[in-house]
Amino acid sequence: MNDELDNRVRLHLYERFVADGRPPSAARTAEALALTPDEAEASYRRLEQGRVIVLAPGTTNVWMANPLSAVPTRFRAVTDDGRSWWGNCVWDGLGVLAMVGSDGVVDTSCPDCGETLELRVKNGELQPVDAVVHF
Repeated sequence: MNDELDNRVRLHLYERFVADGRPPSAARTAEALALTPDEAEASYRRLEQGRVIVLAPGTTNVWMANPLSAVPTRFRAVTDDGRSWWGNCVWDGLGVLAMVGSDGVVDTSCPDCGETLELRVKNGELQPVDAVVHF
């Protein structure tokens, strides 16, 4: 039963995160899926234990649902139609574009000199960039 419930919660969490640009609270997930708040919170905790999501310490607030970050990072993924999300790292920024099935850019900066870097994805492929990217 928990696996089925956790899959429903996980799907809802990702759908809302992509649609709204932020993860839903456990209370909103409970409401949307006709669960009790305790059921939704327990599912969030199981998803964290399974390393599916990362919660803020001592809460059920989602910090990360890979590749998405609920807090601003140095890796902003922006689709060509203007939607945007934060990635946890450059790999996740690219993963966000792949996840939403869109071309776009990952805006970041060089960790050494601070120079702005733009990694462009066009036709589903990373375009050449004059930089070294560590994955």
